[in-house]
Amino acid sequence: MLAETSLPVMLARFDFAWITSMHIIYTPLTFGLAPLLFFSEWRWMKTNDEQWYRITRFFEKLFIINFGAGVATGVTMEMAFGILFGPFSQAAGPFFGQILGYETITAFMYEAGFLGLMVFGWGKISKKMHLFATFNVALSSMLSAMWILMANSWMQTPRGVKLENGSFHVTNWYNAIFTPDAVWAVPHMVVAGVLLALFFVAGVSAWFVLKGRHVNLFTRPLKYALLAAVLVSPFQIWLGDSLGVTVAHDQPSALASLEGHYQTLNKDGSPNTGWNLLMWPNSEGTGTAWAVTIPHMLSLLETHTLNGKVPGLDQFPMKDRPPVIIPFYSFRAMVAIGFFLWFIALWAAWLAFKGRLSVQSITQNKVFLRTVIFTAFLPYIAVWTGWWTREIARQPWIVFGQMRVAQGMSPMTVGQEIFWLIGYVIFELAVWAGAWYFIAKVIRKGPDMDSPVVEEGHEYLGELEAPAHDENAAPSYVRQT
Repeated sequence: MLAETSLPVMLARFDFAWITSMHIIYTPLTFGLAPLLFFSEWRWMKTNDEQWYRITRFFEKLFIINFGAGVATGVTMEMAFGILFGPFSQAAGPFFGQILGYETITAFMYEAGFLGLMVFGWGKISKKMHLFATFNVALSSMLSAMWILMANSWMQTPRGVKLENGSFHVTNWYNAIFTPDAVWAVPHMVVAGVLLALFFVAGVSAWFVLKGRHVNLFTRPLKYALLAAVLVSPFQIWLGDSLGVTVAHDQPSALASLEGHYQTLNKDGSPNTGWNLLMWPNSEGTGTAWAVTIPHMLSLLETHTLNGKVPGLDQFPMKDRPPVIIPFYSFRAMVAIGFFLWFIALWAAWLAFKGRLSVQSITQNKVFLRTVIFTAFLPYIAVWTGWWTREIARQPWIVFGQMRVAQGMSPMTVGQEIFWLIGYVIFELAVWAGAWYFIAKVIRKGPDMDSPVVEEGHEYLGELEAPAHDENAAPSYVRQT
């Protein structure tokens, strides 16, 4: 078996890290924005306010572009499992294949069918049926995310399987699906997608308001998104803390990595409860060369006690220790962004309380608007760093404690791995450039304010009219848009 630090293993890991990092740009916005589209369309139906209709149609265009990019990169990622990690795919097939099959049913059948109605059904089906289609797009996108996270959670805390003759045989489907990690990781990721979508909507809206374009229209989604984030942000922080407790219990080596926690005990034998705010490992990888430490904080975070014992990396053999630098700083970046997003939401709530987010005064808050535009990119970084924390801290295991990465990778030469890496880099960058080009184009163009609002059950068509000069002439539709 190849060493985890050998070039073939590192190339396979980097290749798949690139693929997943590029794919995860799109999926959180898909399942986060879909319920917001449902909400805005529901508000249009309840109030008959044309602004809600214009908001829905505008952000739906951005949703469609993002969705297409997510599908393209998602198919590539599933293909990469067989190419880069064939032995793992074969061994985990009895479980992993089933879960990805469920995801395919919910994403490419259930979701795709209702997506067609949502996109092309305006004016062709009733308003209630269209709202029902939008609801099902939101639900199915959540289900898709749920199945993917459950599969990944099984890799983090495998349960309900037995490894026999190089294959994982499922002994208990309930335990295999609802692992300790899945209980918290699934809602944590779903809420991350909603939070990302809220700040995406807020950032786009703030840009229009700052430019003085459609201020009356975009003030509404800006306020609604940020005020919703006042509640969603702390909920996400709580979910993250709960997930951290699970990691401490079921993946102690991963926790030690993302906390830069090397020594379990102090020299006097007492638990080492200090939390490293910043640190750098020594050259031997056995401790820190320097660190900024807060006493007792690690114990409070992970055991919710003042002097709880938290296992350090010294409790694990060197060959089983994960990398430290990337998980350590990725984790802190994710946490810092999470609290900063909450601060921005609270700032918006204070401005709303002071009456400074009204249509009449919102354009005067230029610093706030620029900050919100900047903040729209931060959830993407938080999702990236959170995913890196999760995946790199699991190393050297592809299935934690049961199958190592080197055991699960395909037997390819370095040249073959470089070939696939170059191919994936070119493809993913092409999708990324295309997606953001069209997203920027839609945003620059702005919402369609001229076409008539869709009438129930009609495809934007005028009344059947017969020419005045000939009463016997066949009627014809007169298209209004």
